Amino acid sequence: MNADLEAQEDELLALASIYGKEFRPAVSGLGGEILVSLDLPRDFSVIVKAGDKHRDYVISYLPPLVLTFDLPLDYPSTSSPKFILSCKWLSHSQLSAVCKHLDEIWQDTVGSVVLFYWVQFLRDDLLDFLHIQPPLEIPVNDQGKATPSTEGREAGDSQGAAEGSVVGSVVGTSDEAAVCLDPRALSMLATDTDLLVQLLDYDERHRLRVFEGQAYDCGICFMSKLGCSQFRECGHVYCNECMSEYFTVQIRDGNVRGLTCPEPECSSTATPSQVKQLVGEELFTRYDRLLLQSTLDRMADVIYCARKACVAPVVLEPDTTAALCPSCRYAFCTICRKTYHGTSNCKLRANTLLTSGSDSAAESSYVGIPQTEAGIQGLWEDYASGSEERRKFLEKRYGKHILNTVVEESLSEGWKGQNSKECPSCCANIQKNGGCNKMACLTCGRRSST
Repeated sequence: MNADLEAQEDELLALASIYGKEFRPAVSGLGGEILVSLDLPRDFSVIVKAGDKHRDYVISYLPPLVLTFDLPLDYPSTSSPKFILSCKWLSHSQLSAVCKHLDEIWQDTVGSVVLFYWVQFLRDDLLDFLHIQPPLEIPVNDQGKATPSTEGREAGDSQGAAEGSVVGSVVGTSDEAAVCLDPRALSMLATDTDLLVQLLDYDERHRLRVFEGQAYDCGICFMSKLGCSQFRECGHVYCNECMSEYFTVQIRDGNVRGLTCPEPECSSTATPSQVKQLVGEELFTRYDRLLLQSTLDRMADVIYCARKACVAPVVLEPDTTAALCPSCRYAFCTICRKTYHGTSNCKLRANTLLTSGSDSAAESSYVGIPQTEAGIQGLWEDYASGSEERRKFLEKRYGKHILNTVVEESLSEGWKGQNSKECPSCCANIQKNGGCNKMACLTCGRRSST
């Protein structure tokens, strides 16, 4: 075995030992690729400017540079490694300057292995070399897409070419600037790619990966565990077992808006992705359905289809009492919830029958129902417990529809009036079932005193 081949194998073995999963050896031959993640300064941020407006985003991790290399037979004695340097957030001209500097590092170490020094430079000194200081500016073009840009001059550009706003092109004062573009530099950004979304998405995924690999003290069971969940808004951490049980109880009780941080006086809310990760598919389906229903219930311009077999949400049109269900195509009146009757008056409902007295009974072929709650209760008990002959008699006297719907609705309204009160925020009926004089609405979460 010659000295070059031995040096190459030793170097690849050292790279695999130092960089672990970040080093991927080639399937065949002597080569591979190294993912180089930069060590960013604390509170590193990117800034998006659109005209006079700007917005800052603090990030901890940038997508790695990818150094793909192949070792020639006469490396390291004579030739340098053949390589391609790619990145998702640097432009072609910036990467070209970096490639040129890697060549300079090789010239200083001819005869010795160089890949480790290349990686160290990319990891520790790249930002200083390119004069990139936080915040990293991402201007927005006319189409609203983010494009890469950095302030200050570009390192290694002897012609003084400025950084271009579109990947793969250079804006400069000299045609020689185009000569500086290195074919080994591969910028992986297309002109229509939203750079900001890529940076934030990678930062979020890498934060989560780092978080899941560390042990934390749970704020509920007070045990140090791997596999914890964190509320992003407040930063409170709890183990997955405690949070799974907490979410399960809340969802089964129908309190989908109560999936907040267990810390007292903390209002941070769990994201749907956190809930899905901690509960089973069946419970998450229930959570998703109840959350949608709760959201629709709070919208003043949404009602549900009057057909009990459908009950799909229907968006109300302004200045009309007509509604058309998009699911079953049923047209109904939004006031009486019966089939749409145009300009004709709505059919009388329970509250009308109870308050209109003898006039309503005179206009109907049936006898008017009792006007007191005790009378209605007695009528319903008589109908519910009576024989078949008695039920038919009462149906002929009062009307089967009135007995089955109006009386039942009246009793329900009476019970709600005695046993519940309206939420001062969303007007939903809430009931106190024990405890102190504080109540929390399950619909909107508003807390009030009884």
